[in-house]
Amino acid sequence: MASSTLHFIFFSALLLPFTLTTSTRDPCASDGSDDLSIIPVNAKCSPFAANPISGSVMDTVLHMASADSHRLTYLSSLVAGKLKPASVPIASANQLLHTGNYVVRASLGTPSQLMFMVLDISNDAVWVPCSGCSGCSTAATAASFAPKLSSTYSTVSCSTAQCTQARGLTCPSSSPSPPSICSFNQSYGGDSSFSASLVQDTLTLASDVVTGFSFGCINSASGKSLPQQGLMGLGRGPMSLISQTGSLYSGVFSYCLPSFRSFYFSGSLKLGLAGQPRSIRYTPLLSNPRRPSLYYVNLTGVSVGSVQVPLNLTYLTFDSNTGAGTIIDSGTVITRFVQPVYEAIRLEFRKQVKGPFSTMGAFDTCFAADNENVAPTITLHMTSLDLKLPMENTLIHSSAGTLACLSMAGIPQNPNAVLNVIANLQQQNLRILFDAPNSRIGIAHETCN
Repeated sequence: MASSTLHFIFFSALLLPFTLTTSTRDPCASDGSDDLSIIPVNAKCSPFAANPISGSVMDTVLHMASADSHRLTYLSSLVAGKLKPASVPIASANQLLHTGNYVVRASLGTPSQLMFMVLDISNDAVWVPCSGCSGCSTAATAASFAPKLSSTYSTVSCSTAQCTQARGLTCPSSSPSPPSICSFNQSYGGDSSFSASLVQDTLTLASDVVTGFSFGCINSASGKSLPQQGLMGLGRGPMSLISQTGSLYSGVFSYCLPSFRSFYFSGSLKLGLAGQPRSIRYTPLLSNPRRPSLYYVNLTGVSVGSVQVPLNLTYLTFDSNTGAGTIIDSGTVITRFVQPVYEAIRLEFRKQVKGPFSTMGAFDTCFAADNENVAPTITLHMTSLDLKLPMENTLIHSSAGTLACLSMAGIPQNPNAVLNVIANLQQQNLRILFDAPNSRIGIAHETCN
């Protein structure tokens, strides 16, 4: 069974290109392998690192988390099934389009054209900016996919089955002759939208070659959240990477995100059955037929230290009609709970730590770091699995090291705020395995550094 293992290294608080070793050699140097690279957008090896983030881990995380509000708006629209096809106004090409947290190196076309695509497990599509894109950023335009340079490129017509699977389909209701090219409009990130044509070409991931891979070729775009060189969706929808490569990877992948606390870090993303951990505990993967891309788990409770926090289970219960429940997401930085749940967790945490407490950015429970030794462990209870978060996944420190903050936050209560999100910061140094065919998610502690 084919598989790909993606290794990566963090620079400061962000990812650098992974290698097949965990040494601290130059992370940008080639090791002669044909491994895929996963890179943070602000690392020195990233093509988007013109203005790298400087400062402490706290500063970096606060900067990254500032985009969480747009991400949460986007996820709320997904779970409620309210994301409609978007009209795409033509925007200035001078817009600075922001990207997600992690990008993966993948190649499209023949000969191959390298793209740095955002990895997004909550999205079920793959798309890239194509040459001539109106409204794409300068960086996206300079590194866009050029269909005319690929001998294996082809368009997809409205008459094909793949076209009917594209969200935001804009094919004519009647069938012209010859059939029209399949087109679609979508929103992304809470503040962006684009128009694309559905096309096919060869996708290369490390040494694995996928022929006839379907993806969106962006023609026009608007907003600030679109990834500059495209998106690699690892959701469960029919157009995602995992779904289109089912015969190659069997619908299975896992990743281990390293800690944010040192100069170099290494971790791995594994596609396929080979090399996956043998000893791992599983919790059921829940399915929302209205939004099948999202990876729901059944969160049954939260403990702070030895105290099971009293929670109204209404805010935890999975509901496919409203989209309520809990997901694991790769694009949100800090774990968010609906407000009543977060307030109950925060109350118990403050009781045990005492205080006084202050606020810093998204974090509203900061306290003197010399009181850190009394900070309780937080445990997320899921069906058949209790995830005890390491302290490095629970607390984050100020640049001066004088403050420690509970690294979670609430979602302001509104009709669409029904989703709890287990995010990046709480996933570090954990191996998380997504096994959609067997409807399960595995989680195990692993040293990713």
